Amino acid sequence: MNRTSRLAGLCLPALLALWALLTCGGAFAQPDASMNAGNGNPNNSANTVAAAAAPPPTIAELRAQFARIAPSGKANASVVPGAEDDARKQLAQINEIGVQADKFVAARTSELADLNARLGELGNPPAAGATEDPNITRQRAQLTKERNALDADIRLAKLLAIDVRQRGTDVVSQRRQQFEAELTSRAASPLSGEFWDDLREAWPDDFERLQAIGAALGDGFDQALQPESRTPVIASFIGALLLAWLGVWATERGLARLATRVLPAGRLRRSLLVIAIVATHVLLVAVAAHGVVEVLKAHAMWDAQARKALQSTAQTLTFMAFIIGLGRGLLATGRPSWRLPAIPDLTAQRLSALPWLVALVAALAWTPAEINALIDASFAAVVTTHVATALLLTALVGTVVYRLKALRADAPDAGLPERPMWVGVLVALIVVLVIAIWVLVAFGYVALASFLASQLTWSGIVAAAFYVLFKFADDLFMAVVSSRSASGQRLQKSFGLAPQTLDQAATVLSGLSRVALFFYMLVALAAPLGTGPGEVFQRGGKLGTGVKVGEFQLVPGAILSAVAVAVIGFIVLRVFKRWLSRSYLPSTQFEPGMQSSITTLLGYVGGILVVAFSLSALGIGIERIAWVASALSVGIGFGLQAIVQNFISGLILLAEQPVKVGDWVVLGTTEGDVRRINVRATEIQLGDRSTLIVPNSEFITKTVRNMTLANAEGRVLIRLPMPLTTDAQRVRELILEACRAHEGVLETPAPSLTLEGIENGLLIFQAIAYVPSPRLAGGVRSDLLFTILDALKQADLPLATPTTLVMAAPAPVLPAEPSPAPATPASPLPGTTST
Repeated sequence: MNRTSRLAGLCLPALLALWALLTCGGAFAQPDASMNAGNGNPNNSANTVAAAAAPPPTIAELRAQFARIAPSGKANASVVPGAEDDARKQLAQINEIGVQADKFVAARTSELADLNARLGELGNPPAAGATEDPNITRQRAQLTKERNALDADIRLAKLLAIDVRQRGTDVVSQRRQQFEAELTSRAASPLSGEFWDDLREAWPDDFERLQAIGAALGDGFDQALQPESRTPVIASFIGALLLAWLGVWATERGLARLATRVLPAGRLRRSLLVIAIVATHVLLVAVAAHGVVEVLKAHAMWDAQARKALQSTAQTLTFMAFIIGLGRGLLATGRPSWRLPAIPDLTAQRLSALPWLVALVAALAWTPAEINALIDASFAAVVTTHVATALLLTALVGTVVYRLKALRADAPDAGLPERPMWVGVLVALIVVLVIAIWVLVAFGYVALASFLASQLTWSGIVAAAFYVLFKFADDLFMAVVSSRSASGQRLQKSFGLAPQTLDQAATVLSGLSRVALFFYMLVALAAPLGTGPGEVFQRGGKLGTGVKVGEFQLVPGAILSAVAVAVIGFIVLRVFKRWLSRSYLPSTQFEPGMQSSITTLLGYVGGILVVAFSLSALGIGIERIAWVASALSVGIGFGLQAIVQNFISGLILLAEQPVKVGDWVVLGTTEGDVRRINVRATEIQLGDRSTLIVPNSEFITKTVRNMTLANAEGRVLIRLPMPLTTDAQRVRELILEACRAHEGVLETPAPSLTLEGIENGLLIFQAIAYVPSPRLAGGVRSDLLFTILDALKQADLPLATPTTLVMAAPAPVLPAEPSPAPATPASPLPGTTST
């Protein structure tokens, strides 16, 4: 196992922890979140063990539990304290009954199949008047009774599951209506005196409740700090602080050194380190906080509200650790070269306090909502909490935007690229939303304003977390599957895959993982929308059961199964073809062309089977494929005739083999070697090394000359004209000796020399020799000519020279020219006169 795979396996739990906390973090982002029903019970673990050991409930017991739950028509949809908590508990109970019913159906279905198989072995009851063994009759009756009872239970369980889903849908709908009513309700504006009057009137009662829970917490701490329990309690606090501070610091540096030693340099170790840092912060702080809470529970008596307060504090600290770890991992101020986002060092240093600020403000904004749920605060306190949450979170968002804008002014000097337009549009929308929240607060829509502010803050946290996950998905597949990675190169050697194929596979796998992560990002974003993680996962489960598009059911699990079947099937097919072409077929008596044809034909058959199995895993049966084929038959008849004709012709070529890979064929004016027979066309390599693509139908419908079909030998033909006085016997000996001496000439059939006759007063000698392949004929003929010409020259046997007759036309007779005049004293040059 290579270093990349080893560390990826080590950091997989960290990735799962990051995702689990991210999805469960939606509970902290809700203004009115409350604890689960079992929180604060010291016997939870014992109860869980007892529940695991108890036998599964029967259908009658599940039906009775379902009947005890308040009918959906009696659910309280009014905006009263505790209504949301009751609805959440009711939904959890309903979902648990549905899970038990589904488990019952799954367990009993296999038992029913076994009973049906046993009844099939016994056969049908005998006809009227016939007899059989009484033991068989008694056994058949007993099995039939058990089968009918089991079938009735399964039917009842399925009916119960339907009722549970319907009831759950009703509860979710009512919670949604309640949530919408809370959002659209209008309270007194903070700018009006009514708001402050209501708060002043309600403050004494709320303060009394606060004092009560404060007193309960004080009593619990006083009891925990008694002399007999003071030492373990103080030790737990000190240990938690050391674990949360020094433990995180030491583990973070240890992980960085481990990544440097185990992983090669690259992007994968950067994203893995960020995930490991986040998981370290979350796990260590969670262990420290919940450990202190358990120690306090063990050494003091706490009432229900105090227990919820302690548990809520531990969960809030864990969520703060998640935000701080995520920010520290992204900024990486101590390791600039490992930083995921393109942020200059100076900018990262200035933003180093931002994760702490976000975590602290988020805790301060959501803590009052937790306190309201604990003390059952007044409506005025709830409204004030919404106002404080909206103003505090929008102030946080505004501070972050302003800080980033100020740092962005230094971008040209830092060498950063120009900001994309969509980033500017997003920032403008955030600013508009912040202003809109302030306007809503001013007009009294405080619940809606608080919700929008919480959603805006939570969306930023989710976006940062899934940015890391998106980067990790890309880096993981590029480091494991890409042709440039060590594992990718091993895949090339093991399976004979092309580098382009591996790069494409890495890109496709990265895209599929991004799609899956995007889906879960939407789930995480929906978590704060007045719903807890239970409802989010219930909706995700509904999507997981399938989305119906027309008559077809799209099931994510089936899609993943189909993709897995296709990938595994094509890998197995590739390995089989590789074994067939390299190991098995070479040991047979098939010639290379036949071996290539068999491999190609079996590859087509295997590809069709893999596609059929993938479609079957997707839920598309043979009857649907036949329907689609019949629907496409008209289009094939008109528009795809040539393609279908070439496809069928390719199958005929592979089966009948009039032309095989490696044959030398002549098709019209084209001559070359067959290099590959594809499903649509055949590749022919010409003499100039170019490749000619010929449709397969050309080999079926036209005349083709196959030079190597029946006999792969080639023939060399040499004609030599020589004078009549030439010693023919000596010429015969020299030419045959030259042919026998050449290593490329076959001994059988033996070379031959014939005297063709006398033409134009010349002796015509014709030599014929055979070579292993027609492709060698040209080279051997050239070698033989050089050898024969040298031998004839040394033997003084000249070749005939062609007679050239040159006919020249007679020269024309020119008229005589007059002789020039003699020179005179006046004209010193002959032929000239003076005037």
